[in-house]
Amino acid sequence: MVEKLSMKDVNIVIVNYKMKDDIVKCLASLFVDIKNSGLDINVVIVDNDSKDKVDKMILEKYQTVNLILQNKNIGFGQAQNAGVKFCVAKYYFVLNPDTEFLPGTQIIKKLFDFMEKHPKIGLIGPKVIYPDGSLQYSCYRFPSFWQPLFRRTKFGQKKMGKKINDNFLMKDFDHNQTQPVDWVMGSAMFVRNEAVKEVGMFDDRYWMYAEDSDWCRRMWEAHWPVYYVHDIVLQHAHGRGSAKVPGVFRALIKNKL
Repeated sequence: MVEKLSMKDVNIVIVNYKMKDDIVKCLASLFVDIKNSGLDINVVIVDNDSKDKVDKMILEKYQTVNLILQNKNIGFGQAQNAGVKFCVAKYYFVLNPDTEFLPGTQIIKKLFDFMEKHPKIGLIGPKVIYPDGSLQYSCYRFPSFWQPLFRRTKFGQKKMGKKINDNFLMKDFDHNQTQPVDWVMGSAMFVRNEAVKEVGMFDDRYWMYAEDSDWCRRMWEAHWPVYYVHDIVLQHAHGRGSAKVPGVFRALIKNKL
C-alpha cells in the first residue's frame, strides 16, 4: 500500500510493459544523475501488468522508488496519468524506460534550472541521441492527415513523400540550437505543473502513440510554449513497437500497438 506524497520538485514517471531490463539500466543511471542535485525528487514506476517481476526487482534494489501495479495493460497515456496523479510536484518528467542518463551531465538539474529561468514555457524536451551517439529526431512539426501513409509505406521513398517526411522530422532544423517546436517525443517530456493544471494530462483515449503530439498541441493552444533544448542530452534506445509490422494498412490490422 502506497500513500500520496507531499509536494516535490520533480515527479519522474516511467511506464513499464515488459521492459524490466531497460528499467534496471535507466534507474541506475538516473540515481547517479540526481545525486547531489539538491532537488526533492519522486520516482514512480507504473507497471501495466507486465508479469516480468519488475516489482520484485524494485523492492530489492530501489526501495525509494514508488510502484503502481495495474491489473491490465491500460496503455501509455493513462498509465502516465496515474503516475502524475500519484505525487504533486512543481515539474513532471515523462520518461521512457529505454532511456539512460549520460555520466556527469546532471540532466534533471539542468531541466529544472531551464524551466525555472523560463517561467512562461510549459513543456520542454532534451536533445535525444541513440546509444551510438548519433542524433535521434525527437522534435517534430505537427503531422498532416496523410503523414502516416508516407512514414510507413514506399510512398515515403518517392520525391514528394520524402519531402513531406523530412519536413515532419524537421531535418531542416538546427538541432544544435534551443528553439520552440510544435511537439517533442513522449520519451522525455519535462512539463510545468501550472501548465498541466490548465491543459490537463494526457488524453487517455489515445491508448499508445499520438498522445504526445496531442498534449503539445493543447499546450500551444493554451499559450504554453513547447521547446527543444539542445544542450541537455539524453540517450534513448527507441525500440518502436509500431514499426515491427511494416506498412500502415498491415499495421492497422496486425499490430496491437
